[in-house]
Amino acid sequence: MDAKSVVQKLLEGTGIQFNGNQPFDVQVHDERIYKRWLSETELGLGESYMDGWWDCDQLDEFFNRVLRAGLEDTIKRNWKAALFILSTQLINRQTKRKSKEVGRRHYDIGNDLFEKMLDKRLIYSSAYWKHAKTLEEAQEAKLDMICKKLELKPGMKVLDIGCGWGGFAKFAAEKYKVEVLGVSISKNQIELGKQLCKGLPVELRFQDYREVQGKFDAVLSIGFFEHVGYKNYKTYMKVVDRCLKEDGISLIHTIGNNTTVTYVNQWTDKYIFPKGMLPSVAQTAKAAEGIFVMEDLHNFGPDYDKTLMAWYDRFHNAWPELKASGKYDERFYRMWRYFLLSSAGGFRSRFNQLWQFIFTKPGRDLPVNCRIG
Repeated sequence: MDAKSVVQKLLEGTGIQFNGNQPFDVQVHDERIYKRWLSETELGLGESYMDGWWDCDQLDEFFNRVLRAGLEDTIKRNWKAALFILSTQLINRQTKRKSKEVGRRHYDIGNDLFEKMLDKRLIYSSAYWKHAKTLEEAQEAKLDMICKKLELKPGMKVLDIGCGWGGFAKFAAEKYKVEVLGVSISKNQIELGKQLCKGLPVELRFQDYREVQGKFDAVLSIGFFEHVGYKNYKTYMKVVDRCLKEDGISLIHTIGNNTTVTYVNQWTDKYIFPKGMLPSVAQTAKAAEGIFVMEDLHNFGPDYDKTLMAWYDRFHNAWPELKASGKYDERFYRMWRYFLLSSAGGFRSRFNQLWQFIFTKPGRDLPVNCRIG
């Protein structure tokens, strides 16, 4: 059986066809894609799209169908992929030095890109759409829900690990009158964030979370735990324990995996989030064991699908202007489109989750608002 026949057989039951009329069908421009998909799996799938070997009007729905069919477990990875997975098990890929790579290669791509794609507060994590109609409303609802879960009150001191452009810090300082220290490994984020938070009791630092000192009433991370790495989960918990007051509350807002792994797929590692990985509930709970009480676990993964589609619409509409700047070429457009829409399909299929964990130190009373949402 040739490569094309094998791939067609694999896609049976998904409704996806080659050169079909449905928006989630694959339009083939280069017949070599079949062999490349089989031999290079997820890396070949993404790179062949970037190379223009195939197209799909609704990539998000294509991935929803592929992931619901469990095809990621059907195709055997090649030896290069096996070596990549092995390396994640043998090496700490998120040391203080190595962890800064994602700042340089992703978050420092260009503030102009993120300003066009994200909401006005530059919140680069899932919004909360339960009662919201727009991206702006949904992101503010998420920020407000986090502040309530942390039981923030005027005068409190808050540590925001992986603070991005200071969107949460600015919101919490303005709405809840707290003082915020934010740390990030992106120089571009800190530079712009300082401008956006000017005049508020907010300090933003280019600093590794492991270097933070001091005591805080609340410690949180929003969309940062994905960069910690499983070899450092216990270290992360110990840092939070060191920085959190005895009666404080900690929150982790993170994308999550249904199963325990030690890696992210090769395409994402190479092009989007180098050295990242998604935690499982088991890995997170194990890291917190003996340090914290897990008070609540809130899953609203489907909201990330809607958030990513909103980001894609903004990015797509802004593309002519971004392209005209000369900083981004057509290959970047295809890479970024693939990233946003494949991610949306991952959440739509329930392959990926979006969690908020609430942790407290042993002996503290149950937080009043930890289970809202």
